[in-house]
Amino acid sequence: MRVFRIGTRGSPLALAQAHEAHRRIAAAAGWSAAEAAARLEIVIIKTTGDRITDRPLAAAGGKGLFVKELEEALSDGRVDLAVHSMKDVPGVLPDGFTIAAALPREDARDALLGAASIAALAQGARVGTTSPRRAAALLNARPDLSVVLFRGNVQTRLDKLAAGEADATLLAMAGLNRLGLKPALSPLAPADFLPAAGQGVVGIECRADDAETLALAAQVDDAAAAVALAAERACLAAMDGSCRSAIAIHAGAEAGGYVLRAQVFAPDGSAREDAVARWAAQPSREDAVRVGRETGAALKARAPHLVAGA
Repeated sequence: MRVFRIGTRGSPLALAQAHEAHRRIAAAAGWSAAEAAARLEIVIIKTTGDRITDRPLAAAGGKGLFVKELEEALSDGRVDLAVHSMKDVPGVLPDGFTIAAALPREDARDALLGAASIAALAQGARVGTTSPRRAAALLNARPDLSVVLFRGNVQTRLDKLAAGEADATLLAMAGLNRLGLKPALSPLAPADFLPAAGQGVVGIECRADDAETLALAAQVDDAAAAVALAAERACLAAMDGSCRSAIAIHAGAEAGGYVLRAQVFAPDGSAREDAVARWAAQPSREDAVRVGRETGAALKARAPHLVAGA
């Protein structure tokens, strides 16, 4: 009897996502609680991103620092599935790996904590974030704001906000929901504040040649999440930005069809380029990848300096 090992980071949110994947896989496979306990093991892997707490991730190589060690564990066989927040996964995977499943998408929006809206923030307010996208989008809307370093897991950032280290901060609605946290917040509509590619989606990465694990993971793949994710990640890959690039991408069903929106900002928010693409009401993943690739390539051609994070 094969035991399938699920690799995850050790943060409370990462563990919540790993346990969600565990539950969904066991249910789809028809395993009892005892069978699931025997056949699915959660393995905690410490990543470089978890170790860096004193500077922005962009200064150390970007969000890929949250997945590198998980992929190393996949490669050497210590784990068979790696569970990720897909917003943390670079647009192009290393050879030999694939995203075998996307779980149903949670709320993809960002949430503002500390004010009713971005417009309602006081003049010169300090907003805590280390996300190049969030910082640039904030400064694009409000150049008077001051962006301050805010690292740590969700609860740590909530504690820092409560301690007055910033006047406001931005967190993903998906993470708050998965942790069951309900602080006072103002969700930001994607049309007004575009999220990161893959935000709200938990993905399961596997070795591309592990047919048994791929088949197991495929049972929990959500078609709607997978189509949106395919478009967003193809757009991100085509843009091929740096770790300092401020890129926002979101796709989803809208007004009888699918809509992909992408933005890229100067790091200081002083410039911005947008792209919008619309396509069929029930797109295939191939359609989604094509639209995403074309949209990302067009945006990069229009604003190569912004995509490069310059």
